[in-house]
Amino acid sequence: MSGGLIEIVSGGPGCTVQDPGRFGHRHEGVAQAGWLVPPWADAANALVGNPVDAAGLEWRGPGLVLLVVRGPVRMAVAGAVRVEVSRGGGPVRSLGAWCSATLAEGDRLHLGAAAEGWACLALGGGVQVPPVLGSRSTHVRTRFGGLDGRMLAPGDRLSCLRRGDVGTGEHRAPAPLALPTGPIRVLWGPQDDHFTAPARARLLDTDWQVTAEQDRMGMRLAGPPLAHAHAAAADIVSDAVVPGAVQVPANGLPVVLLADGQTVGGYPKIATVIRADLPRLALMPAGRTLRFEAVDAPTARQALRATQADWQAWVASLVPHRPAGWLDEGALYHDNLVSGMLRAEP
Repeated sequence: MSGGLIEIVSGGPGCTVQDPGRFGHRHEGVAQAGWLVPPWADAANALVGNPVDAAGLEWRGPGLVLLVVRGPVRMAVAGAVRVEVSRGGGPVRSLGAWCSATLAEGDRLHLGAAAEGWACLALGGGVQVPPVLGSRSTHVRTRFGGLDGRMLAPGDRLSCLRRGDVGTGEHRAPAPLALPTGPIRVLWGPQDDHFTAPARARLLDTDWQVTAEQDRMGMRLAGPPLAHAHAAAADIVSDAVVPGAVQVPANGLPVVLLADGQTVGGYPKIATVIRADLPRLALMPAGRTLRFEAVDAPTARQALRATQADWQAWVASLVPHRPAGWLDEGALYHDNLVSGMLRAEP
């Protein structure tokens, strides 16, 4: 059976195919890529009955319009975003995020701009692009994975599975999946000894401002420069870096690496954002202020366990759902709608 097929009608810059990322290849110089906000991607996949490693779409900036060329297709969106559908030339109806719905052939899905930086779209069965080194994630700088290693554009077509091949029934979440609050927690190092004691204190005492210089690779922060211990300490022999690394070049202003970050770097890393807090850092738009808090490794592990517990509780809270004005065609075709046989004649 042919699967579902969607087409990009308009929009697409800032939109890429992603999945959990490409692991086990950093030693070969291959970046991880993958979702910037994995908990939200997992939420969208859960709503349509996908495994958490299914590929979907992630976007920022302007919204986009998708056409269901071949359906039906089950979908769900996670994020602060407007979600609407038009069917058969009829009026545009609001669906909202954090719920699933099944789209029929010819339906147009209107996705607004992501108000909180990024949003995720899951399609039933996941986006079916060829995996590269074990992942379907797009890494635009190296033109790796996804759809030809690039952002999407009008006319692009992506296949997925039909409804009926994945999951059953629509679901919604009573509330969006909440992320942790408070300061962004970091582990010191690995080169915090390249900075003066006042600079280390300043990292934690400053209200850092997120600048417009941000993308999937990283974000620059504005604030008082952090002084290196001496001029020669501002550069190091390039060594391994990971998403979350807080690099500090010679100008003293931090640069935090995100999912598409390179695999090696020559700036000293004063600290590293813990995995539990990296998604909400990635969501912060330009102009937002943040503070860092230093924690130890056991606290970082406990924070990750807490986010995983929050995730389990959120999945358990999902309830059956039928979008307003929507026919459950699956139930209509498969369920026994009468309890017995009736005679038509008197």
